[in-house]
Amino acid sequence: MKVLVTGGAGYIGSVTAKALLDAGHEVCIFDSLELGHRAAIDPRAALIVGDLRNADEIERAMAQVAPAAVMHFAAYALVGESCQQPEKYFRNNVQGGLNLVEAMRRHKVPRIIFSSTCATYGQPEKLPITESTPQSPTNPYGQSKLMFEQILRWYGEIHGLRYICLRYFNACGASGTLGEDHQPETHLIPNVLRVALGQSPHVSIFGTDYKTPDGTCIRDYIHIEDLAAAHLAALTSDYTGAVNLGTGRGFSVLEIVEAARKVTGLEIPARFEPRRPGDPDELVADPSRAAEVLGWRARYTDPAAIIATAWQWHRQFPQGYAPVNK
Repeated sequence: MKVLVTGGAGYIGSVTAKALLDAGHEVCIFDSLELGHRAAIDPRAALIVGDLRNADEIERAMAQVAPAAVMHFAAYALVGESCQQPEKYFRNNVQGGLNLVEAMRRHKVPRIIFSSTCATYGQPEKLPITESTPQSPTNPYGQSKLMFEQILRWYGEIHGLRYICLRYFNACGASGTLGEDHQPETHLIPNVLRVALGQSPHVSIFGTDYKTPDGTCIRDYIHIEDLAAAHLAALTSDYTGAVNLGTGRGFSVLEIVEAARKVTGLEIPARFEPRRPGDPDELVADPSRAAEVLGWRARYTDPAAIIATAWQWHRQFPQGYAPVNK
């Protein structure tokens, strides 16, 4: 199948693009390279440098590639930044997404797999989170993703677009030479490992007064190879709608830091900081629908095993992709 992958030079997009290629699919990546890395692109994939906010650029790409399906990863995804610059998130994640599906409609592309997020749920009243849990985002990032999910639902009802919204929980880990390199980096595991590498004096823990056993946020950590496998399953599924991608078990920030200490054998000092705006207490998936409609289950369920893959990558690429890009 010919697949157009938006954001395919990014963290999850690059791993999924490689998995698609390994499975025999033809891949064209559409990426602005604003946040993605040219060095993360598999040489077997074609690349079109373009920005979804420019309707003409995605229109030309859709006409050139004529894909059978689209996997849509391109988005801004920093919760804190979204609370400071909501307009940036609605312009990119919503208007850019609308440009994408309009180009798909004009070129009769029937299928989209959307990289969504558990942030659409906000602070859930009950755990674990099912796909029918009310969606009430606590930050503009989650709201922007929910708005695009709603666009897809109406495009499905009115235009017959087939879609699956894959609501990720906390993506993490590394896959061979592909890993996590964000600037700025806000995710917990790479920031913990930067301390282990001697690149930071301590890891910041934001908030110790959450309604959790140790007072720090609890999250469901899902390995990027598991996420990529779910996208491949979604590509050939007849299902339309939303699917949670998680392990079904949560770990606190302090538990992740302790697991990293065991994996690295290093002290990893931590410093407690005030809460960040928009962070819910606990987010844990009920992944049963993914098993039912995609035949998918997470293979990585132990945080130490996940951290070990990331630690291997960060030791191999201590400066991220920067030296490779030069």
